[in-house]
Amino acid sequence: MRELLRIENLAVEIEGNRVLQGLELHVGKGELHVILGPNAVGKSTLLAAVMGLSHIHVVEGRVLFEGRDITDLPPNKRARLGIALAFQMSPELVGVKFKLLVVELAKRFGTSEFADRLVDDLRLKHLLERDAFRGFSGGERKRAELLLTVLQRPKLALLDEPDSGVDLESLKLMADAINFLVNEFGSSVLLVTHTGEILEELKAGIGHVLLDGRIAYSGKVEKILEAVKEVGFKEAVIRLMEGE
Repeated sequence: MRELLRIENLAVEIEGNRVLQGLELHVGKGELHVILGPNAVGKSTLLAAVMGLSHIHVVEGRVLFEGRDITDLPPNKRARLGIALAFQMSPELVGVKFKLLVVELAKRFGTSEFADRLVDDLRLKHLLERDAFRGFSGGERKRAELLLTVLQRPKLALLDEPDSGVDLESLKLMADAINFLVNEFGSSVLLVTHTGEILEELKAGIGHVLLDGRIAYSGKVEKILEAVKEVGFKEAVIRLMEGE
C-alpha cells in the first residue's frame, strides 16, 4: 500500500473538551475508507482535524500527508497539497451563480473535460443558472457539494455525512460520483456516515468504527454494517473482534 494519510496517536479538544484520544488511522492512495459510529463520537471532528479547521485543537499526535507532517498547517495550505473537505451544509451564495463555481473550479483544477458529464450524472444542470445553494433541496445541496469536491480532483476527499437527509435517488447518484472519484481520478476518500445508507451503493472499502474518541475496530465495510444493523455499534465491535 502506498500510504497517503497517516494519523498517529491523535488527541483533539474542542472548547476544552476532549473529543478524540489516541486515534490511529492509515489511508492508502486510491482507497475508500469509511468512518462509522453513533452520534457525537467525533466523526466530523476527525475530518476537521485532517483539514486543520480552526475550531479544533490538536493536543497530542500528528497528521502526516504523503509523509509530511501537516499537523500545524492551516486549511488553505492543506488544500494546496490536495485535501478537499465537503461540508454538511454549504452557505447560500446570493448573486453567485452555481455555474460560475463549476466553471471556475473545473478550470483551476484541470477537470473541465469532466464537468459536463458530472453535472449530468448528478442531475444538476437545472441549477446552473441559480444562485449557488440558494433554495436547493437537501438532495440537490448534497449533490452540488459533492460535484464541487470531485471537480477539485483532490488527492484526498473528506466527505462528511453525504447520505444525511437525502433521498434514495440522490444516494445512488452520489455513490456513482464517489466511485468515479476513486476509480477515474485515483483519489482517496475518507467518508463519514451515521446511517450507512450510501454504503450499499458504494464499491467495497475499508470501514472503521469510532467509539469513545478512538478507532475501536477496522475491517471490511460489509461485515461491519451487517453487525451494526443487528446489534448496534458497541456490541458489533465486540462480536467482530471475537470473530477474528
